[in-house]
Amino acid sequence: MAILEVGKNAPQFELPNQDEENKTLNDYKDKWLVVYFYPKDDTPGCTVEAQEFTEELEAFAAEDAVIVGVSPDNAAKHCKFIDKHELGIELLADTEKEMLADYGVWQEKSMYGRTYMGVVRTTYLIDPNGVVAEAWTKVKARGHAKAVFERLKEIKG
Repeated sequence: MAILEVGKNAPQFELPNQDEENKTLNDYKDKWLVVYFYPKDDTPGCTVEAQEFTEELEAFAAEDAVIVGVSPDNAAKHCKFIDKHELGIELLADTEKEMLADYGVWQEKSMYGRTYMGVVRTTYLIDPNGVVAEAWTKVKARGHAKAVFERLKEIKG
C-alpha cells in the first residue's frame, strides 16, 4: 500500500486508545488531526517524538488540532509509555496492523541485510473534513513536531 495522497479522504479506522476506548476517524471530526505512526513504545526515537508532540500540545490545541500516535503496541504498553514519560498525547493500539496498512505505513524494511515488515515513521495532517492535508514520510523524530505545527499554521493561513 502506498502512502496516502494529499487531497484524498483519509481511510476510516476504529482502534482502542491507551484507556481501551475505541476511537474512529469521526471522533475527530471538526478538528485538525495529526496522526503520527511510529514503530514501538519506549524506544529512543519514538520517545523523543512523543515528548516533542506533548510539549507542543497547547500550541496545537490553540489551532484546533488534536495529536494521535499510532503503533502496533497494545493499550497496556501505551499506558506504561505515557506514564513513564508523562506524555499528554493519545496513543492508539493497532495490534492487527489494519490502520497501519490502510495508511500505507506498514512496509518492508531492511536492516543488516535482513528484510522484515515494520512501521515506516510517517505523519499525516488531516483536515476537519477528513481529507489528507499534508504527509511526511521517513520522518526524523527530533524537531518533527515543530515542523508539523508550522505547516498546520501555513495551511490554515
